[in-house]
Amino acid sequence: MALWFAALLGLVQGLTEFIPVSSSAHLAIMPALFRQPDPGPAYTAVIQLGTLLAVLAYFAKDLVHITGAMFREPSSADGRLPFLLAAGTVPIVVFGLALKKHIEGDLRSLYVIGGALIVVGIAMWLIDRYASGRDATKPFNGITFQDALLVGLAQSLALIPGVSRSGATICMALLIGLSRSDSARFSFLLSIPAIAGAGLFELKDALKVLGRDAIPAIAVGTSVAAVSGYVAVAWLIKWLGSHDLVGFAIYRILAGLALIGSLAAGAL
Repeated sequence: MALWFAALLGLVQGLTEFIPVSSSAHLAIMPALFRQPDPGPAYTAVIQLGTLLAVLAYFAKDLVHITGAMFREPSSADGRLPFLLAAGTVPIVVFGLALKKHIEGDLRSLYVIGGALIVVGIAMWLIDRYASGRDATKPFNGITFQDALLVGLAQSLALIPGVSRSGATICMALLIGLSRSDSARFSFLLSIPAIAGAGLFELKDALKVLGRDAIPAIAVGTSVAAVSGYVAVAWLIKWLGSHDLVGFAIYRILAGLALIGSLAAGAL
């Protein structure tokens, strides 16, 4: 893989992993747009480790605090958070292993991706409008295990390329009553075990499919994803403090329509 293309994929991965427009959709489209070989789902799962580094760096103080609280005061709100994140991770592990063949096969169809962009974009618009009509009803420290499982189920929908992990989890968090900023925070913290697990699980396959010569491309893609991912996390949390999700919803719908139109016209 050309290193310039690896860097481009890393940039796209870092920006779109946390912004709710679907990193998997954009990464699947990029090879077709630039007439490059598709590196496959294993490569894209591995460069997600760059976005893992980004979220670990951004939430470093929080992670140190809640890890300590887990042992010192396991019944406190902060002490319960690691267990909530673990519970929320169970659905994506179960569905990811059960549907691995489909995730790496049929579901990578650009038609599926285009449809997912549109459908989730419409759902995001409706959910955001609903959330805008009321004040947040649940504080961050009021998240329950049932809430965590619901957000985790939403996260498992992101196994379908085009759905968006952050988009699905933020929308579900809004539905259970969190504010936009708290929804994003819980979404990003919940992404840590999922991204780590997927990246490490797929690393061997990525090296097997792409060969040892792909190590420089993996290193470049992962490094660029780490830097751009940190910028995206910081920007989105600040943005959602005073803005809504409608702009992202519109982008998703237009992107999905453009993708399906390009496929139908034979341009892709």
